Amino acid sequence: MFAGVALRGPYLVLCGLALSLLVGGANRVTAAGTAAVAPGAVDAARLQAAESEPQNWYTGGRDQDGTYYSPLATIDASNVKDLGFAWQYDLGSPLRGQEATPVVVDGVLYTSGTWGYVYAVDAATGRELWRYDPKSDFFAARNPCCDLVNRGVAVWKGKVYVASGDGRLHAINAATGKKIWEADTITDHKQPYASTGAPLIAGDAVVIGNAGADMGRFGVRGYVAAYNLETGAFKWRFYTVPPAVGQPLEHPELAAAAKTWDASRDAQFKLGGTAWDGFAYDPELKLVYFGTSNAAPYDLRQLGPARLDALYTASIMALHADTGRLAWYYQTTPRDSWDFDAVQKMILTDLDVGGAKHPVILQANKNGFFYVLDRKNGKLLSAKNYTYVNWASSVDMKTGRPVTTPDSDWYASPKNVYPSWSGAHTWNPMSLSAQTHLVYIPVIDTPAVWVDMAHNGGDVKFLDGFFTANGLFPDDNYNADDLKRLFGPLPSLEAIKATRKVKLVRELIRAWDPVAQKTVWEHETSSGMRGYDGGITSTAGNLVFQGRGSGGLWVYAADSGKVLKVIHTGSHIMAAPTTYAVKGEQYVAVQVGYGGTAIAEGSFPPSSAALKYENTNRIIAFKLRGGPVPTPPARAAVPFEKPPAQSAGKQAISAGEVKFIEECSRCHTLGLSTTPDLRRLNPGLHAAFKDIVLHGALAPAGMERFDDILSETDVDNIHAYLIDQSWAAYRAQEAAAHK
Repeated sequence: MFAGVALRGPYLVLCGLALSLLVGGANRVTAAGTAAVAPGAVDAARLQAAESEPQNWYTGGRDQDGTYYSPLATIDASNVKDLGFAWQYDLGSPLRGQEATPVVVDGVLYTSGTWGYVYAVDAATGRELWRYDPKSDFFAARNPCCDLVNRGVAVWKGKVYVASGDGRLHAINAATGKKIWEADTITDHKQPYASTGAPLIAGDAVVIGNAGADMGRFGVRGYVAAYNLETGAFKWRFYTVPPAVGQPLEHPELAAAAKTWDASRDAQFKLGGTAWDGFAYDPELKLVYFGTSNAAPYDLRQLGPARLDALYTASIMALHADTGRLAWYYQTTPRDSWDFDAVQKMILTDLDVGGAKHPVILQANKNGFFYVLDRKNGKLLSAKNYTYVNWASSVDMKTGRPVTTPDSDWYASPKNVYPSWSGAHTWNPMSLSAQTHLVYIPVIDTPAVWVDMAHNGGDVKFLDGFFTANGLFPDDNYNADDLKRLFGPLPSLEAIKATRKVKLVRELIRAWDPVAQKTVWEHETSSGMRGYDGGITSTAGNLVFQGRGSGGLWVYAADSGKVLKVIHTGSHIMAAPTTYAVKGEQYVAVQVGYGGTAIAEGSFPPSSAALKYENTNRIIAFKLRGGPVPTPPARAAVPFEKPPAQSAGKQAISAGEVKFIEECSRCHTLGLSTTPDLRRLNPGLHAAFKDIVLHGALAPAGMERFDDILSETDVDNIHAYLIDQSWAAYRAQEAAAHK
């Protein structure tokens, strides 16, 4: 049985269970037997001395530097073969993507789930202590590009901080789970903003960004904001892109940015540059670091003829924590046209570069280059591709700019670009081992066939989440002939295959030497199709942990890459594990559940454990001498019901297909996925279809209204297309049954 309360609604109520003495608000003894502390008692001194308390995992990345490395070594390369199941906890949330790495402080595990629900559990047993429901606005379910995910909490001086999906920042009592304060961080709720990232503690402030740079027809305007830790009072806001032409600049740094955008641009375009993940803080320099996302739109020609850099999109930025003023910036991808966000998590460390030691930032950027920057001033120290790249040949060390190639120019004709819009590395954490000094990167060696839908002759001219462009994975399902009607002429799979000697679409774990800028060892984790494999954690036990979409928790020797253990969980793993100790017992725990970016790519991948088992969202903990992991219930085959009669003609069905692709396919796929397969609507849902789509009849279940985007005719056509697809599936099922 799962520990905790197994709730299945889209919202959870605050658990009314009595709190145990473990967190009952009273001071208590830490797991190491040191001085009594209150729950969630993380402060600057403890964080700075994190190495002396290896039993704790204080931040999303364990320490101030975000290394995802633990000094614990009770579990090591010699005994990890005995690692097994310790406990599990059902998150009780919608069965969607889980991307958070839990924080563990003095025997209590704190984490967040979909929508920004927060959980506190006994880290030794998985027993629930409290859970918190942020009561997000239903309408906000429309806004995230890639599922209702949340990437974690911050714990500081007795409070737990989380950003809910609708953009509110919450401060919660770490002992009781009661809300202390909340702050609305969104400047304009009419725009498709969302919050999916973890808050950052920076001095006396909590800092948060947002998402939405690739949403709708015009994107949103990016910014980060800071709030007082104690009261939630607003402190400062830094916009990453300028306002509409003629509008006042909110801070001086925007004057330089404004010069890098076409002055003739339409004011409806918000320009993007959101900061949805990847924050870091240096307490000595008192600098907040973050990366910014893509420019909006992807086709910057729509803003005017000027070919400018589009600051401060696709950039790594440093702000003074006390004022929010710019210290420095480095743009990784000037004039981004490939969705090469720079929001990947950054690691702070000291590194010998060119014979001198530098305080640096390390980032395996989405664009395929591994950057080493001096974190005092942003100076580029090294940059080399850590995976196959064809959009650029190198990074010019004098200018810091990538040297682009003809393969990058999808404006002229469709091009197969490495890496794809999903990045050579995305939100899934990488890890820096203090033992081996290697960085372990979850690499996505996958291209995208970029196509200008507005001019390539296909029926689809717009795609929510991609504007007027599209990036198609040339995976095992890719067929240029089948796609031609929708997207126009595309390169054939055979022509694309001729450019590589390996599978076109694959994922790897790669051990990277950040000084020598080379691969030390690697393993392929998925091949032929995206596997959506997980983030990485390393330990002083000479171990590297990574989960895979196929449901295995893989353990490698950190120095050699030798596979030491594989634990089968029956759950798709995307998040990075955490490791901690309670009363001398070391645990490894990981949050599991499929969703996130994968939601944009349709059905469960063929390798996903979620095809065989229910996509139960849970935390699974492991320890030495543990047993086998209980798997979720097996998926039962559900036959297609006979659909209603089709009354629409071919023209309406075709129009419905195009509109479904444009506005619905970002969340819904015709197949088994995290959202309902709309070919399987029952008679009642068919009857209520228009009321559901236009008026939000199922808003409490996460399906908000779309009457501001779709007309009644649009909805009728979409419904006709879905009925057509239902009949196709039903007839195929019946034909197979009578063979």
